[in-house]
Amino acid sequence: MPTIAPNKNSQPLDWSQIKTVLLDMDGTLLDLNFDNVFFLETVPNAYAKQKGLTFNDAKDTVLGIYKKVAGTLAWYDLDHWTKELGMDIPLLKEEVAHLIKVHPHVIDFLTKLKEKKLATHLVTNAHSRSIELKMARTPIGRYFNTITSSHDLGYAKEQKKFWPTLNKKIPFNPETTLLVDDSEPVLKAAKNYKIKHLRHISTPSSQHEGKVSDEFVSIDDFYEIM
Repeated sequence: MPTIAPNKNSQPLDWSQIKTVLLDMDGTLLDLNFDNVFFLETVPNAYAKQKGLTFNDAKDTVLGIYKKVAGTLAWYDLDHWTKELGMDIPLLKEEVAHLIKVHPHVIDFLTKLKEKKLATHLVTNAHSRSIELKMARTPIGRYFNTITSSHDLGYAKEQKKFWPTLNKKIPFNPETTLLVDDSEPVLKAAKNYKIKHLRHISTPSSQHEGKVSDEFVSIDDFYEIM
């Protein structure tokens, strides 16, 4: 395995203190480029054709519609967007499914967790149909004890009530739990729930330059905490 220079912001994890690992999916384990292309290009393009608009006008309209529900469960709900935009969103996702990719060293990391026999859970805001698509396109599904969508719990991960509700479904001690996520609002909500070990993914998309968090320890690559 090649040597990778660690992020200057990175700090080593004391794995002896960790018994449960919670992992986000989009942007954390999987390249966010797929979702960015889908929501910022594929959907506006389809909307432009549907409404007879230019791409730029359609994109402006669609972004305005997105903004109304940003940070809520509806933002991640494919059924909501199918109804709101009048198009089959899950079917449309198939058009760019070839862009679904696992971030570097993710499989190595998941393999290590399995070898350590650590309870490992996928905890995502993604809709069930999006999860199904990504599990079919990648090998990550086999590594988790459970897979939980925020839609099953009724709250987005950014919301305060999500974490105690998750804890009722998945028994874990916040003091001995690691959460890795690319979303700072999610990490803040988890921190408020007293989850002790938090890591921020600084490069969720392979097509955009990474950004280190001001509040949380950031990593560019899972190799840094292996």
